[in-house]
Amino acid sequence: MRTRARVSGLVQGVGFRPFVWREAMARGLSGWVGNDPAGVVLEAEGSADAVASLLEALSCPPPLARVDEVSSERMLPLGGEGFEVRSSVMGGARRALVSPDTSTCTECLSELHDPTDRRFGYPFINCTNCGPRFTIVESVPYDRARTTMASFPMCVDCRAEYADPADRRFHAEPVCCAACGPRLRMLDASGVELDDDPVEMAAQLLRRGGVLAVKGIGGYHLAVDALDDAAVATLRRRKHREERPFALMVCGLKEAQELCHVGLEETALLQSPARPIVLLTRRDNGVADSVAPGSPTLGLMLPYTPLHTLLLDAFGGPLVLTSGNSSDEPIAFTDQDALQRLGGLADGFLVHDRAIRTRVDDSVVKVVGGRVLPLRRSRGYVPHPVMLPLVAPEAVLACGAALKNTFCLTRGRQAFVSHHVGDLGDYATMQSFVEGITHLQGLLDVSPRIVAHDLHPDYPSTRYALDLPDVELVAVQHHHAHIASCLVDNGLVDPVIGVAFDGLGLGTDGTAWGGEFLIADLTGFTRVAHFSPVPMPGGDAATRQPWRMAAAHLDLAYAGQLPAGLAVAGRQGSRWEQVLSVARAGVNAPLTSSAGRLFDAVSALLGVRDVVSYEGQAAIELEHVASHAETGSYPVPVSDDDVARLDVSHLVRCLADDLGRGTEVPVLAARFHNALADLVLDVCQRLRDQHALHTVALSGGVFQNALLVTRCLERLESQGFTVLTHRQVPCNDGGISLGQAAVATSRLRARG
Repeated sequence: MRTRARVSGLVQGVGFRPFVWREAMARGLSGWVGNDPAGVVLEAEGSADAVASLLEALSCPPPLARVDEVSSERMLPLGGEGFEVRSSVMGGARRALVSPDTSTCTECLSELHDPTDRRFGYPFINCTNCGPRFTIVESVPYDRARTTMASFPMCVDCRAEYADPADRRFHAEPVCCAACGPRLRMLDASGVELDDDPVEMAAQLLRRGGVLAVKGIGGYHLAVDALDDAAVATLRRRKHREERPFALMVCGLKEAQELCHVGLEETALLQSPARPIVLLTRRDNGVADSVAPGSPTLGLMLPYTPLHTLLLDAFGGPLVLTSGNSSDEPIAFTDQDALQRLGGLADGFLVHDRAIRTRVDDSVVKVVGGRVLPLRRSRGYVPHPVMLPLVAPEAVLACGAALKNTFCLTRGRQAFVSHHVGDLGDYATMQSFVEGITHLQGLLDVSPRIVAHDLHPDYPSTRYALDLPDVELVAVQHHHAHIASCLVDNGLVDPVIGVAFDGLGLGTDGTAWGGEFLIADLTGFTRVAHFSPVPMPGGDAATRQPWRMAAAHLDLAYAGQLPAGLAVAGRQGSRWEQVLSVARAGVNAPLTSSAGRLFDAVSALLGVRDVVSYEGQAAIELEHVASHAETGSYPVPVSDDDVARLDVSHLVRCLADDLGRGTEVPVLAARFHNALADLVLDVCQRLRDQHALHTVALSGGVFQNALLVTRCLERLESQGFTVLTHRQVPCNDGGISLGQAAVATSRLRARG
């Protein structure tokens, strides 16, 4: 018999054709296998049992492949001998998936360190099972001619490997060696090439306390010796990054375990092909204090390119490896841009001539209660699609939020959430957002007519959507998008109790929401409870100066009769009364129910953080000082209104009273977290009684807080709730675009 089969999913650039060839040859089948714009297609002829066995084997693909569907049809036998691998076919709808960039496999690492191997010490070694993918792809089908490797003609040896189906590098599109591939160079601060071993010169620069710019897979990093406090301080000063923690790259798992406590889940993440940054609890060690000032955690990653491996081998210790940019600019990824923008930051450049098509930052994850929580989804995961629990009748573009922006494109049941774009207030980042949408639309061969966006008219992503011609716009409320994102992340469509805690998002009433309880599904939502609104004195200034939120909350908590001796008031002097006047007058003081701003207020009240240098700093440091042994809490009054108000100002007053009595700050910080977890349980129990719902979805940037998540999980699960947290996309605004896309899709289906 003869069968024609089509395989869809992640089946290009992952060794799927040679896998099929080996399986067919082992069964004595004739026929062929090839790529086309939709995936992999094959014809196999032989005995019925052998053909059936081959089709069954397609469901157990190579490590990096992912099979979504196998369809087959009987054909008339043609006869013939042998099984061939055919070249890719152009034309037709492009449906093939592009693989994420993948860390160096064990076989390539072994060759990299083998003096007898022809690729010994070659910093761009790769094979079918590893190496750059998404960041070098220009278009599909995924072939060398449509990648940034097209400018490197293969030498005779590489060509032989590339053409041999039995070889590990068969049709490995980035395959190369020192004779034909990219070349590594070391440049001084002014961009002049230096004549010596580039890796050794880079290591020497690091040992001298210098700042090194390193070209990676998705862009440039800045590196310094993580044990050299002066070097780290220099990097902070040049990069204008005063306090936000830096990530570290360590030689291997053993060094990670020496620096931090590493559990089984964290070990699996560190060693996974995606190689994300993993947040870990630090041990007492020699890491410079300025790497993560005052933080009990460190973000660690293992080398994920052969160049990183060689650099760590030569240097011999942990390196700070942070994005190659200044302040909030996007990461530099072209050589010219890096030399211009990083020229005043770096003392040397470790560069190469393989172009990067798409800039991609490192991904960030952490483990909470045995659950993996993504904080930033980018390199190693993108462009893997998230599967929608319903089929989109037509393609949707979702433009995401303003901060931590991602965008999302749908195709059938596939939702392609972009790499981390960043904060769209920066012009270069906004340009990257626009270019990224154009590029991904080309890769997916979609031109969406439906465009989803946030309600906030001043978000750059919203303005982009509103300016698009000939599209149908779908406005999605920010917190509904958060909960919808969590539903999709867990493969659900039915209504849940949604708890959305974040900094803020525009509500349907025109105020800034952020401490929300919703009854929500993918189509719509009802706001059923929220934190009591308070003014944000100075508007956006309150996000940078948490003491302003403390003033507003305390003023409400004490009905304008603040007790004497409040330390937070004393630290601000005359500004305190000025801000209170602004809050009371309601001038440039928009109302907000924000949970994030409540964290800010409590952080300032307890003397943890009055002014922040990066988003979320006050809340992060409040979590860090909280005692994990304290079990005390405070009640939060809940009104009997149809839309219940949660009197969080009462909670602020309890904290202030106990602070005045001399209660220690770690105890108070813990009681605050416990009080919020108790409140979540209380409100969810009320809503379960009213709506017969037993599933709770936790979303929004506040749920990056491990202590709060842990306390909520303990309480809710003990009372029989099923609790959904994010698994594939972040709970912060990086997941908003997925929620927007899902809501738009659901509404399209609902109207028929």
